[in-house]
Formats: sequence, structure tokens, C-alpha cells
Amino acid sequence: MTAAPGAPGAAPVPESAPEPRPAPQQQAAPGTYPSGGAYPAGRRGPAWLVYEAPRRVSRRLLSSVDRLALAGVCSVAAAWVHGHHDPGALCPLRRLTGVPCPMCGSTTVFMEAGAGHWGAALTANPFTVLAFLVFLGAPLARIDPVSSWVRMPATRRNVLLGVVLALSWTWQLHRFGFLLGGTRF
Repeated sequence: MTAAPGAPGAAPVPESAPEPRPAPQQQAAPGTYPSGGAYPAGRRGPAWLVYEAPRRVSRRLLSSVDRLALAGVCSVAAAWVHGHHDPGALCPLRRLTGVPCPMCGSTTVFMEAGAGHWGAALTANPFTVLAFLVFLGAPLARIDPVSSWVRMPATRRNVLLGVVLALSWTWQLHRFGFLLGGTRF
């Protein structure tokens, strides 16, 4: 009969080797999916554009429908809350100074869309509507917008962000009457 390990008279228990650390995850090489497969023949694009792994069209469509349903529920809920309690301007810059920020109107987009006022939603902040459409359509185009944004070169990403924010702010200043007489929708 053998003694239990660690008991007096038992053979010493050899120390086990330390567990190996998992290899750090690497980003997919240009021209490949993050899962490692190659892009379909003829699929070209910038190296920073990340495509999702191939899925059936029905799955991609379902993903877009899921996103649309979630946005619809949130928009209707925001419109309901706004209808029962109008908090006024939520933007701190606008509340303190009266000057809108570049993102002013983003909440209004979803509240107006939830109430079925599509024109008012589009004029509140067209850049928010555009961003929503990109995220809604991304599964159909098999593009991962978040990973693509992260992999985009920093200079290009910062210039793009700066241009979009400048255009959005110009739109908001015009909408509130600070530029070119404004529109006051």
C-alpha cells in the first residue's frame, strides 16, 4: 500500500511546471477575417476595414432587424417619457450658454422618430441619423464598424471625426439661428 502524497514517508510530490500563458490575441492580417479565413475573391477594401465572417443573408438581415427593433423600442420609450415629462435641453453647453454643441439634437432624433415625426428627426441632427443607418446596415454589408474604426489609422480617424463634428456644429449653429439667419425648425 502506498502512502498518500504529503503523508510522512511518502515520496515527495514533484512541483508542477507553471501553466503556460495564453498567447496574446493578434489582429487579423489585412485581407483576412478575424477568424483567419481569406476574403472572398474580388472583395477589396482598405486594410483597416474589418469584414465579419461570412453568414447567410437571412442571419445578416435578422441582425439588422434586431438592431432596428431595439432602436424602435428605445425611440418609442424616449418619446413616451418626453411626452410625460419634458426635461428641456439636456446639453450642458446649451443649457448654460444657449449655444448648441455639435451633438445637440441626437436625443431629439430618437424622440421625434419614436413619435413618428421623421422630418423633425432628420433635421434635429442628420449626422446622428447617418450614424444610425451605418450601424443598421453594417450587418448587410458584412462590415464591423467598431473594429474598422479601431483599426483605422489614428490620423485618418481624427481628421474624419474633426470634419464630421465641424459639419455637425455648423448645422446646429444654423439650426438655432447663430449662422446665416438659421432655420428654427
